[in-house]
Amino acid sequence: MDDSRPAVLALEDGTIFRGKSFGAPADRSGEVVFNTSMIGYPELLTDPSYLEQIVVMTYPIIGSYGVPSFSRCDKHGIPLHFESETIKVKGYAVHSLSDPSHWSSYKRIQEWLEEEGVPGITQLDTRALTRKIRANGTMLGFVKTSEGFIGSDEIEDHLKKLTDPNADDLVKNVSPSEPVHYVNNSDATVVIIDCGVKYGILRSLLSSGVSVVRVPYDYSVSDILEFEPAGIVLSNGPGDPKKCAKTIETTRELIETDIPMLGICLGMQILALAANGDTYKLKFGHRAINHPCLDLKTGRCYITTQNHGYSVTNDSIERTPFDVRFVNANDKTIEGLQHQKKSIMGVQWHPESSPGPYDTQFLFDRFAKEAMQN
Repeated sequence: MDDSRPAVLALEDGTIFRGKSFGAPADRSGEVVFNTSMIGYPELLTDPSYLEQIVVMTYPIIGSYGVPSFSRCDKHGIPLHFESETIKVKGYAVHSLSDPSHWSSYKRIQEWLEEEGVPGITQLDTRALTRKIRANGTMLGFVKTSEGFIGSDEIEDHLKKLTDPNADDLVKNVSPSEPVHYVNNSDATVVIIDCGVKYGILRSLLSSGVSVVRVPYDYSVSDILEFEPAGIVLSNGPGDPKKCAKTIETTRELIETDIPMLGICLGMQILALAANGDTYKLKFGHRAINHPCLDLKTGRCYITTQNHGYSVTNDSIERTPFDVRFVNANDKTIEGLQHQKKSIMGVQWHPESSPGPYDTQFLFDRFAKEAMQN
């Protein structure tokens, strides 16, 4: 593998960042976003919520602990250090690459990206790129690697062809085509409406003692109820929640039942939309493992893992049966909803903490307890 190839990351406004290539020689376009995490790149790269996105890491050194083996699994056969079976990002931008020095390292991140056909760019000013996104908002862009110099005419031609991936229904690309079962020697079964669920959510639910079945995001209410679910989880996923019209309609009907429900990230946005709320696109999103969230009921602050570009509109909650339970301490956006009468809750962050702090994993145990009592 030749790591000396030139590479370009260009933004839709014509800003160009030049660097060196790693991973696969390829040309990929998408939504350019940044993540401020210092660790967790195997989980990040395989997170289905990053579908169609080019991720920029603000932490300057990536790769120091390598990539672990997919064969390291829990007792249910779910890989321990990944969030899906393949890399989901369209491109990856880092300041500096480090060779691994860790007992669990199975391969270098460069090799992994090359095997999966994902281009990476290094030796560019990620700080300047991040400041650009913070000031101007998330932008479309592309990453291109080649064997020779990439000229301005070629870059301009690529920029003219950019299309917004959020205009499409991205969830259909990461949702299973049929139910997937995880038997856990339990009479209580939780149905996950799978919009791109992370393995960490599966691990957390199974650890809480329930059995789990993942169903397609467009599964009907009648088909879901055939599993006699003790609880229902609306998972995370990519893109604009308003594109999930079938899931929203299904959720609207499920809210009318007495089944406990938990919405996570995109799942919380779908809960709000199903209850006559609204959502909007954030300027540059929340993508990190250190977002502080305040519990308005107890006053306690939790440090959370987040990855989302959309949020629930504050004023719209007044016309729903939900109360705001959590807010982001940084920008006061809604981070959690609680139904006024039923056991239905949504959180904008990822309580499974893959990667990140374990502050809110108790939410899975609480949800499982409610499901088992249902």
